[in-house]
Amino acid sequence: MNIEFPLKDLPAVMRGPRVERRRVLIGGSAFWGTMQDETTLLLDDGRRVDAAGASYLPPVNPSKIIAVHISYSSRSVETRNKPKPTETPTYFTKPPTSLNGHGGQILKPADCKYLNYEGEYAVVIGRTCRNVTPDEAWDCIEGFCPALDMGLQDFRDTDQGSMLRVKGADTLLPIGPGIVRGVNLFEQTLRTYVDGLVVQEAHIGDETIWGPHYVIADLARHITLVPGDVILMGTPCHSRSVDPGQVVECEITGIGRVRGTVVAIAAPRAAALGVGHAPTDSPEVRRVALGFDDRVPERFKDNLRRTRRG
Repeated sequence: MNIEFPLKDLPAVMRGPRVERRRVLIGGSAFWGTMQDETTLLLDDGRRVDAAGASYLPPVNPSKIIAVHISYSSRSVETRNKPKPTETPTYFTKPPTSLNGHGGQILKPADCKYLNYEGEYAVVIGRTCRNVTPDEAWDCIEGFCPALDMGLQDFRDTDQGSMLRVKGADTLLPIGPGIVRGVNLFEQTLRTYVDGLVVQEAHIGDETIWGPHYVIADLARHITLVPGDVILMGTPCHSRSVDPGQVVECEITGIGRVRGTVVAIAAPRAAALGVGHAPTDSPEVRRVALGFDDRVPERFKDNLRRTRRG
C-alpha cells in the first residue's frame, strides 16, 4: 500500500495524455465539451466554441461536497504552529447549492465583514466507491479541478462545528473551468491571486500531508462516494478576507485557473427581524479571518496590501 510521497507508480488518472472536460451554457442549455487546445472547446455535438468567451457552469453535479480542514504543511504551521495539524484528517461538508461556475459572482452580504479566499484543488469522483484501500482509491477518481473554497468567517462563533454558513452559502465554491486528468498533480504548483497578485502559493507534492487516495479511503470506510461527488483538498497558508469588486483566482499549473468576482449584496431580509445568529466580529472570528501574519511569507502580505491600496 502506497500512502507516502513521492508515489512509486503514477496512477492512471495522472498519466497522459492530458484531457480536460468543460460544461458550458449556450442558449439556455448545458453542453459538455473537450478542450482541443488553449482556445478551442469542442462540444460533444461537434460544434466548436471559443473557450475564452464561453459561459461556464460547474463541471460537476455532486450528491455531496466534502472538504478537508487542513492538508498543507504551511497552513498547519500558520494555524497550529506545527507541520501536521492532527494525526488523521478531519472534514466538513458544503451543500451542492454553494457551487459556482468559472467567472461567476461571489456574493458578500452587507452584514458580513470577513469573506476569505482559499485556493484548492478539487477531486471529482468518477465511480461508486466504498470500502477501498488507498491504492484502490486512485481508480475512483475522474479528475481534478481548481476551486475557491470561500468562507464567511463571521459565522465562525456559531457554526465552527459544522461550518454550514461559513462555507455553505450560495456562490462560495467557484470550481472549474473543467475536470482534468492526465497530469501529475504532485508536480504542480497551486497559486491564489487577488486582483492579479499572488497571495497563496504551494508546490502540491512538497506540502501535501494527506493525498487524495488516503482521504478517499478514509471517507469511504463509512460513506459511499458516487460519481460527481467532490472532495476539496485544503488550502496553503495565508487565507485572508477580500472586498466587493476584487477578483479572486486559483491556478493549478497544468490543470487550470478558476476565477470569481466578489460582489456586494444586501443583508438577508430576515436579518433585520432578528432571525438567527447574527454575524460577529469576535476574537475567534478575527483569529481565523485575519490569520497569523508572522507565520506567512512577506510577499503574500505585501501583495494583499497592494490590492487594498488600489
